[in-house]
Amino acid sequence: MVAERAGTSIATVSLVVNGKDRGRVSTANVARVRAAVDELGYVVDHAASSLARGSGDLVVLIAPDLSNPFFAEVIRGVRDTLGDRFQLVLSVTERGAQPGIADVRRFERLRPAGILVDAPAADQPMTASVPVVLLDAPGGADAVNYDLTAGVSALVSHLGAAGHRRIAYLDGTSRATTFALRRAMFEQACGDAGIAVSPVSASADLTIDAAATVAEQAVDAWLRDGATAVVAAADTLAYGVLRVAAARGIAVPGTLAVAGFDDLPSSSVTAPALTSVALPGADLGRAAALRLAAMLDGTELPAPALPTRLVPRASTGG
Repeated sequence: MVAERAGTSIATVSLVVNGKDRGRVSTANVARVRAAVDELGYVVDHAASSLARGSGDLVVLIAPDLSNPFFAEVIRGVRDTLGDRFQLVLSVTERGAQPGIADVRRFERLRPAGILVDAPAADQPMTASVPVVLLDAPGGADAVNYDLTAGVSALVSHLGAAGHRRIAYLDGTSRATTFALRRAMFEQACGDAGIAVSPVSASADLTIDAAATVAEQAVDAWLRDGATAVVAAADTLAYGVLRVAAARGIAVPGTLAVAGFDDLPSSSVTAPALTSVALPGADLGRAAALRLAAMLDGTELPAPALPTRLVPRASTGG
C-alpha cells in the first residue's frame, strides 16, 4: 500500500523505512515514501520481519545506566561502527541493576541480529540463540575488556611519588565483575609498592549524590585513619568526594588527594580537575560492535584487551 501510494517499488519503500536509503534512493522518492508512510500510518513490524528472515536487523545494547556519561561514549562507539547495517536499540535495566540473563531473554524473543550487554552481573551466564557480546565483563565468554594493568600501575606509582602511604578506596555497589577487578588490582599494586589501603570501607551507587552521601559519612574516618588520598572506583563517585571536600573546606590535594576511573569528559573541568584512569568508552563500544559483526559474518576476531592509561590532573597535584 505504501509503495502504491508513493508510486515506487516495494524495495524502495523497504530501504527508506529501514533507514538504508542514503545513496540508494533519490531525494524525491524518499520524500514520496515518507509522505505515504505518514498518510497511511505505517509502522515497520520488526518482529514479523525477523520471523520471516529468521533473524533481524536490530542490535540491542543493554546497559545499567544510559544516563551515565560513560555509557553515552559506549553508545557512540557502537553506533558509529554499526553504521547503516543495523538499527541500534537501547535498553536500560530496571533501577540501574546490572544486566542479567532475564534481560537477554526478553530481547531474544524479538530475534535481533545480536545483543550487546554492558557491565553484566557477575553471577549469570549470558547465552542466547543469537550472538551475544559482553562489554567490560572480565572473565566472560565473548567479552571485550580493558587491560587495567598499565592504568592501575601508573595511578599507584603517581600517588606513591607524591608521598601518599595510606590510601582510602571508595567502591561502587555494582555487582559487575569489573568493579571487583579494579579494587583487587589497586590493592595488589599498593601492596607491591608498600602503600597501605585504609581498612575504612565505603561504597555507593554510581551517582554523584549517592557518592556524596557516603563520602560525607566516611571522610572523617578516612582522615582519622591517616589516609591522605582517596581512589574512587568510578569518576562519578570521585565527583561526590570532591563535592564533600569543597563543602567541608578539605583542601584537595593538600589534605586529601582524589582520583577515579573512567576519565569522563567532565573530569577535566571539575574543581580541581580530576586525576583518572582513562577507560575509553567509545573504544569499548567500537570493539564490541566489530566483534559482533565478525560473529554474524562467521569470521574470527580476537577479543582485544583495550589499553588504559593514567591522566594526572590537579586533584592529585598532577
